[in-house]
Amino acid sequence: MQLNMLDLVGQLADMKEIDCKNTMAIAVLIELLIDKGYFTRQEFTKKASQLENDTLAEILLMRKLRR
Repeated sequence: MQLNMLDLVGQLADMKEIDCKNTMAIAVLIELLIDKGYFTRQEFTKKASQLENDTLAEILLMRKLRR
């Protein structure tokens, strides 16, 4: 049982590190896109807020309608 707990803790630590790296990569991509003028920080913030407020069903419906 103790070994399983150690494995679980190790897996969680690995997942945390991967999550941190993924978050950093996304942040870097956003900064590059802003720097290159693809969108402004305000546009990004507004869109992120809109998506956060939408329900999953609305997001899926919007994706289907765009296709």
